Amino acid sequence: MKTMPINKAFTLLEPGPVVFITTHKGGKHNLMTISWTMVMDFTPRFAITTGSWNYSYSALRNSKECVMAIPTVDLIDQVVGVGTCSGADTDKFEKFGLTPLQGKHVEAPLIKECLANIECKVIDIVEMHHIVVLEGIAAYFDQSWEEKRTLHAVGDGTFIVDGYKLDRREMMRAKLPAGV
Repeated sequence: MKTMPINKAFTLLEPGPVVFITTHKGGKHNLMTISWTMVMDFTPRFAITTGSWNYSYSALRNSKECVMAIPTVDLIDQVVGVGTCSGADTDKFEKFGLTPLQGKHVEAPLIKECLANIECKVIDIVEMHHIVVLEGIAAYFDQSWEEKRTLHAVGDGTFIVDGYKLDRREMMRAKLPAGV
């Protein structure tokens, strides 16, 4: 093995899929791309990493709600585009051709072009580590979507795309919660 710079070690641990986080503040919808996501346990609890450097952060702090929208590989240009501009001066829904849909439980919109959307409440913010903990309160999955592969950011401007699904449910049955 060859030594690599420790400041690049994060690229070895691919996080969950890249998601859009939508917010609503002052009568305005916004969205941001987040590549640092985590499932907390077998409950609908998730974590994202963000902070005051992101325009959407104040909306997350103030409204205590958002939507996690899960794009597929065919939206890679929108994913990157949304992540490289600010909602402070850009209507990202308009600029990137994304359609906001009214959710049932939060003011932040769902995104029509995404495979799945999860309406969430912010239940904790760990300032020291820039972690926002979310509780999912409703989830939607578009079964009609043909493309189901998601994107995973490596952290260096490259992405990995989901591939084959390997089924080991029976082997793991004893470790899975009921109903999963």
